[in-house]
Amino acid sequence: MDESRARTLLTAQRAEVVASLNGIRATEIASEPDHDIPGDMVDAAEPLVEEATSDSIAGDLQERLAAIDRALDRLAAGTYGRSVLSGQPIPDERLEADPSAEVTIEEARARR
Repeated sequence: MDESRARTLLTAQRAEVVASLNGIRATEIASEPDHDIPGDMVDAAEPLVEEATSDSIAGDLQERLAAIDRALDRLAAGTYGRSVLSGQPIPDERLEADPSAEVTIEEARARR
């Protein structure tokens, strides 16, 4: 994949992930419960479930952001587009689908 195309894709994905993380944080702050309002046990549990879900999504987004940053580092180092495991080229089709891909499809399947 062309270096310019890779940088464009990675930068756009990074911006999307950062915006999503910021949105989750803003939602968490806005939805902090008012503990002075009486309610039943279901009401008390709902914020905990929402928080756990938000934490899980935020964790996934942070992992995605780290993968994008590693890809940008590989791009700067001149190793982008090669498997971090074997050094084999990662096909352009895979990089188009996932610009932060770190391994070939075969290596990804073998990891499962």
